[in-house]
Amino acid sequence: MSSPVDVNAVHVILGATGNTGSIAADFLLSKGRKVRVVGRDAGRLQRFVSKGAEAFTADLSDAAALAKAFSGARAAYLMLPPISTREDQERETDAISKAAKESGLRYAVHLSSYGAHAPEGTGPIAGLHSSEQKLNAISSLNVLHLRPGYFMENNLAAIEMIQGMGKFAHALLPDLKIPMIATRDVGAYAGQRLLALDFSGKQTRELLGERDLTMTEATAVIARGIGKPNVSYVQFTYDQVEQALTQSGFPPKKAAVYIEMFKAINAGVIAARERRVPENSTPTSFEKFVEDVFAPAYHGKASAA
Repeated sequence: MSSPVDVNAVHVILGATGNTGSIAADFLLSKGRKVRVVGRDAGRLQRFVSKGAEAFTADLSDAAALAKAFSGARAAYLMLPPISTREDQERETDAISKAAKESGLRYAVHLSSYGAHAPEGTGPIAGLHSSEQKLNAISSLNVLHLRPGYFMENNLAAIEMIQGMGKFAHALLPDLKIPMIATRDVGAYAGQRLLALDFSGKQTRELLGERDLTMTEATAVIARGIGKPNVSYVQFTYDQVEQALTQSGFPPKKAAVYIEMFKAINAGVIAARERRVPENSTPTSFEKFVEDVFAPAYHGKASAA
């Protein structure tokens, strides 16, 4: 019987080229662990192969391919790709849970979201509730569902608006405090728990970022960080945001799913349920995110224009 600290145990990372999966993969590789990275594009997995990982190409809706990817693995990082429709989400969660069961996977860290306790009415997060339920139904699987707050990276979508209008407009209420977290902190936490395998049964853990922020406060930090102190936050109507999403290329169905999520955040349906404690707080402040990620992206787009 191998122990949780078996250095020969294979860790599988789904979405290895994404914001969270890449951090988890790099962390485990830095600890000398055997890592199998899974993605649709073999070329984008090569940077992990050069660090000693094994690459495996598979689509996340292909249960047979995923079962092969999980074969012989002790633990896996499970996640869904950015959503297009709820139907896609169900197809992918069916494939991932079927593969986890058939391969005999013992441990999984699953990327869910705050608000995933609610079964419906939460846009894409309803798909994560469903994913949690399907994984919980696998009796032999020890699973830790991570429920991070609102990704700081979501705010990057405002760059062109700030450059064009001098404002940050969104559907979220201006003075509603929400937990905002950097994706790198989610990936780092996932990597640490995959390394330790210190969980059993079915568990959830919210990750609430460094502190809660309102959109007005977040916009003020962005304004200072990009040297545009007059940039302010404006709440748009749901119709205005839906129109902006479809104009930027979102299919109408996908735009509608996001509007449902924004409504659920504003209504308090999507909200943290754990009290903030050191164990569910993470280090990257919004100021640090703006300095490291937002400002370079903002100035990069400005100079490329």
